[in-house]
Amino acid sequence: MPNIKSAEKRVQIAERNRLKNKTYSSAVKTLMKKCMSAVDKYAATPSDEALQDVKTSLSAATSKIDKAVKTGVLHRNNAARKKSNLARAVQKATAK
Repeated sequence: MPNIKSAEKRVQIAERNRLKNKTYSSAVKTLMKKCMSAVDKYAATPSDEALQDVKTSLSAATSKIDKAVKTGVLHRNNAARKKSNLARAVQKATAK
């Protein structure tokens, strides 16, 4: 335990930031998994509603990734890689 008041405050701030970062990174992972599962579902049985689900999930994942970059949770290159992987999967599935 810290003995100095400023050190105690830094511990509290670090914990608050850790929880915020964990929330964002967890949400990004969840949305990426949802997008990939929607792509797999569309690839298995193509339909208009499945395609709409893919586009919606891609949009949600991209938005959350951009917000994570804006708040400093993800590096911009990491975010670009994640968005690129999602876009490539969607493009591959819908190109048929």
